[in-house]
Order: sequence, then structure tokens, then C-alpha cells
Amino acid sequence: MSEKHTHMDQRRAPIHEALENFRRMRVVPFDVPGHKRGRGNPELTKFLGEQCVGVDVNSMKPLDNLCHPVSVIREAEELAADAFGAAHAFLMVGGTTSSVQSMVLTACKRGDEIILPRNVHRSVLNALVLCGAIPVYVNPEVDQRLGISLGMKREQVAKAIAEHPKAVAVLVNNPTYYGICSDLRAIVKMAHDAGMLCLADEAHGTHFYFGGGLPVSAMAAGADMASVSMHKSGGSLTQSSLLLTGQNVHAGYVRQIINLTQTTSGSYLLMSSLDISRRNLALRGRQIFHQVADMAEYAREEINAIGGYYAFGKELVNGDSVFDFDITKLSVHTRDIGLAGIEVYDILRDEYDIQIEFGDIGNILAYLSIGDRSQEVERLVSALAEIKRRYQTDGSGLLNQEYIDPEVVASPQDAFYANKCSLPLRETKGKVCCEFVMCYPPGIPILAPGERITGEILDYIEYAKAKGCSMTGPEDPEILHLNVLAE
Repeated sequence: MSEKHTHMDQRRAPIHEALENFRRMRVVPFDVPGHKRGRGNPELTKFLGEQCVGVDVNSMKPLDNLCHPVSVIREAEELAADAFGAAHAFLMVGGTTSSVQSMVLTACKRGDEIILPRNVHRSVLNALVLCGAIPVYVNPEVDQRLGISLGMKREQVAKAIAEHPKAVAVLVNNPTYYGICSDLRAIVKMAHDAGMLCLADEAHGTHFYFGGGLPVSAMAAGADMASVSMHKSGGSLTQSSLLLTGQNVHAGYVRQIINLTQTTSGSYLLMSSLDISRRNLALRGRQIFHQVADMAEYAREEINAIGGYYAFGKELVNGDSVFDFDITKLSVHTRDIGLAGIEVYDILRDEYDIQIEFGDIGNILAYLSIGDRSQEVERLVSALAEIKRRYQTDGSGLLNQEYIDPEVVASPQDAFYANKCSLPLRETKGKVCCEFVMCYPPGIPILAPGERITGEILDYIEYAKAKGCSMTGPEDPEILHLNVLAE
């Protein structure tokens, strides 16, 4: 942590304070946005409220500018860096997708190799399409019972580094969507010893910076960059995120990379939400996430007592591919009651008015965070017990495998921009895919550009569609056709 970040007053929220001062000034707006503090769009004002649209304003001298912050935004970023133990923090208004892409684009240029697990969010692979870097995949170990991919083993990372000594970076999920962590400290050391950067996708790890008894955060582990989804477990507005960097990353260059793609009209609603949420976490985060962890542990015990379900937790820890587990994640295996996770997801929403984060073919994830209360957790547990009683069936015909090792034939960029043709799904077997196919959430591609299409992958896509997974990515919204390399 740099000197300027020591002993900062975390009770401050500079962007919020500047907006409150601005509101009191009653400035006449001859600038954008054109709704002019809501007067020009009364329906929107009625829906969102005068207070909200009144601070939906443009960059101006008193409010600083996200592209080149010199005053209140800069101060907010310094406070965020201090709170998260980073050398620098950047407020991001394009979601954690933009944080991840900025992280990868900072580290990689065309032709550079980057070591990463294949179970990354599509935003990582999107960045490779944009910059032309070459992925070196470390296939994660798979838990056969749960059908989920785990973390990267230390020996696999060491092998990839030894075989690809010119790679520029190693990227790690911290944690995965299911809450599983690799040995981040060891991977950071291996990367640094080889002269590589270590990047962390912490979309699901905001709370690691503020909770006792939780896995190590990227900055504490010595990683060079981390993308932190403040809008997930941190309480800020959807689409707001942070990009954190360590001492050895040139902050000015990172800002230039961010400005290649980020809007020049940063939303003050999103930025103020980051500012206020950071203050909340810095002042109360430890207590908040202790309560969240307790709630999740209680829910795990209650769900496992129902029978049939398996709410997994720290017992998965094996010191390597599951180096640690995020106990705030309420991940539940459903296949043993004869239902795919996505089927339980649909029943919870349609019949019990309970919206969980996602269901895939074997598991569901209920996302617990700072806004949850114990009565809602009780309602979820009761609903799951009732679903088992009403719908339990023989699960022997269910698919159990979430992760399929890819065969990479071309770089994501080369395949995405290559001459291609569209073929009916079943006729694509053996061809090279030119687009993404994924279930969202979690947004981890089943197929990425440059990967060979196999019968197993086609079976998985058809099965996931039939079970009701939300499939996204291809040009064909029905996913009856795929774009493949033209021969």
C-alpha cells in the first residue's frame, strides 16, 4: 500500500458529498443529459424519483471526470484503494466485464500467451478476441459427484509456466461461481518468479476484503490486478465495479487502457453507489459478512438435513484444487433428488416467488449478501423441502458433467474474425467454432471461438436447452445453427 493511502478517513464519500453540494446549488442545466434533472421525462422521474434523476448529471469541473480524475473521483478512488489494500483503484461503470477486459488488455498484446483456467467468464475470452492474445488453458480438476469444475492445481500451473516461459500473465478465478478458490498465494509466487503478472477475477470475491475467516483476497495475496464486482456482494448498483492494481502495475497505462473502451459519460449514479458502498464496507463490512457467513452456514445445515440435496461447503477443501471455500456461497447439488439445478431454479421462481442466482444441470446457487435476512433464508429452506416432497424422482438419466475439456485449434481472435459459415447444430460436429455458446448465468462458455465442436459438446448444449438453461452467445438466438470455420 502506498504512503498516500495510509490513515485515510473511510467515513468520507467524496462523490456523494459533491453531488449533495451540487444539488443544493440549483444550477441551471444547459448541458446533457437532455432530461434536465428529470423535467423532460416525467414518466421516468415518477418511476425513479426526483432525487435519483436529479443527480444523473454530466461530468463538469465541480464533479470531476472519470476519464481523467483530478478531484472528487480521484479522492474516491484513493479511498477505495486504501479500503481494499491496493496501490490504485479505478471506478468502473461498465460492469466487472469492463474491469476484466481492462485487466487482460493491460497485460496482453497480440500474440502474447496468457495462462488461465478454461472455466473463466466470457469477458476474459472476449478480451482475447479483442487483443489477439493466445490462451494457454489449465484444465481445472472436476468433482465427479457434483459435476463442477474446481480450481487450478499448483503442479498444473507450474507445468504451464515451465512449458510457456514467455507467457505474460496467469489469471485466476478467486473464487469460482461456486465459491471454490485455488492456492492464490502460491500461484502469485510462481507467476512472479517467472516474470509474469498474476491477475484475479474477483467478480464473486468482494467480501474477501472485509470478512474474517474468508479466503485470501487478491491484493493480500500479492496479485498484480483484480476485478471486483462491487455490485454483487458489495451492495453497489448493478454495472458498477472496481479494478484494483498492485505496486508493480503502471496506473497511468491502466487508465489509458480503460479509456479505450469505457464511456466518456460515466454515470454518477453508478460512481456514487461505488463511493457509498465502499464507505459502508470499510466501516461495517467485517460485521456484515460475519452475519452473511453465519446465515449461509445455517442454511447449509438445514438444507442437508432435508436429505437428497447436498449443500456443499468447507469439507471439499483438499489443500490444492480446492485450496479454500467461500462459506458465504450457498451452492446446492440437486441431481440426487432427480432434478437438474435449472429445474429447481424454475420451480422456485414460478411456484414460490423465490429468485435464486442460477441453476445449471446439477446445481443451484442462492446468492447471500448484505441485504439478506434470516426469514428469507427460512423461506428458501422450506421451499426446497417442499420441492423434494412434491417432485423427487429417479435421477439416473440426468447428465452430471458440467465441464468438458476443450480442444483449441485457433486463437479466439483468429477464429472469431475468420471466414465462416452457418451450419445446423448437428452438422457442426468436428468443425471449429467461431462464436461463443454459454449458459448465463454463470456465463462460462461451453464453446469459445477456436475450439473444436464434439458430439459430447453438442449433447450438452441440447440437454441444457431442453432442461431450460438460458443459452446465449451465438448469432442464431434459437441456437439451431452455429458459425464454424469455412473450409
